[in-house]
Amino acid sequence: MKKSVLVFLLLFGTFSFSFAQNIGKIINAGEAERIESVLASDSMQGRKTFTPSIDKAADFISAEFKKAGLQYFGDLQSYRQPFTMLQSETVSASGKINNINIDSNNIVAITTDEDLNIDDKSGYTIVVIDSTPNLLRSAYKLITDHKKYLVLVSSLNDKNFSRLKFLNRPSFDHQPPVVFVLTDEKPASWHFEIKNKITSSALANIVGVLPGKSRKNEYVIFSAHYDHLGVGKPDANGDSIYNGANDDAAGTTAVIMLARYFSKLNNNERTLIFVTFTAEEIGGFGSQYFSKQIDPEKTMAMFNIEMIGTESKWGENSAYITGYEKSDFGKILQQNLKGSGFHFEPDPYPKQNLFYRSDNATLAALGVPAHTISTSKMDNEPNYHKQSDEISTLDMKNMAEIIKAIAISSKTIVDGTDTPARVEKRE
Repeated sequence: MKKSVLVFLLLFGTFSFSFAQNIGKIINAGEAERIESVLASDSMQGRKTFTPSIDKAADFISAEFKKAGLQYFGDLQSYRQPFTMLQSETVSASGKINNINIDSNNIVAITTDEDLNIDDKSGYTIVVIDSTPNLLRSAYKLITDHKKYLVLVSSLNDKNFSRLKFLNRPSFDHQPPVVFVLTDEKPASWHFEIKNKITSSALANIVGVLPGKSRKNEYVIFSAHYDHLGVGKPDANGDSIYNGANDDAAGTTAVIMLARYFSKLNNNERTLIFVTFTAEEIGGFGSQYFSKQIDPEKTMAMFNIEMIGTESKWGENSAYITGYEKSDFGKILQQNLKGSGFHFEPDPYPKQNLFYRSDNATLAALGVPAHTISTSKMDNEPNYHKQSDEISTLDMKNMAEIIKAIAISSKTIVDGTDTPARVEKRE
């Protein structure tokens, strides 16, 4: 008996030999290397958002989803889930309160309007923010309220006022304007003129669906991000391409292989959604958009897979789960691996707040038991965000075993036997 087969049987001893052979034909080191060799190749030029290379990667992933026989998501006409990201940059800002001129540095407008000309007859609600220990949090609540506000910020907050510009993040659609003004005036009359440069950029997640048998309206998500950092300055070896083999071609490879595995198995009671997100490296915009297109109450679990190409701190046949303590997701997975040699562990890097730093974060904030599975040694990962993150640094055999473990451990969630507890919602 070959050593690789023997290792697999020991790892998943509770499964029949024939079943072990079948999963090994779909999820194996050779197949992992085939997919990685495309996604992390120099020809992909680092898969940077807004470049032709990420479109090339999207085409490859779409072709793999088609091979797996996945259906399109919702009303989409392809595996691409397109969306537009709007970025606003203030060109000029002027205004008066009670006929007193306001310095442009004391005006911050969060808006997607190119020309904003507003006054006390424009139907804006006036809000006053006095001294507060967390100006950004108070401001963010108003921005996400989706109403038109003129926010008068007390001069007691003058040291933090300029930080409000950081809230001018890209958005997916038109946002009701929120204008912040640093002033102690009580406005009887006011008028502001703000001009912005609006940049519109096209993006796309890649999404495929395997409909459930008896629980079609209950979703289980398997995800990763397929973007990376692109091309930068050459390192000491003259290499300028950030290939992103581990971050996160490894996770994308897992999603593709899992799609093929579950499609071949063809016994999922719940609907399985396989998605590779764009724009994770520049703010997680792909997963944020996706989260707005799916009902979180119908989403039973999310397996987000990030950087599984190297051994974890515990060595082979192991991985950790971010937010392990926030639901019983990890315990369910480990129970399904009982008797095997594989083990999932709680996140060993709590100070890095990894649970809210990956594509699981948006759905987790909405209460979904959405967790990231990883092996990355975040205190000592030598190739993280470097040109040296290449396929030659990955352990393909161990990576294949991790993907097998995800497939097997998800069994009772996929078939509806287990439903992980909800995560506490967060703003």
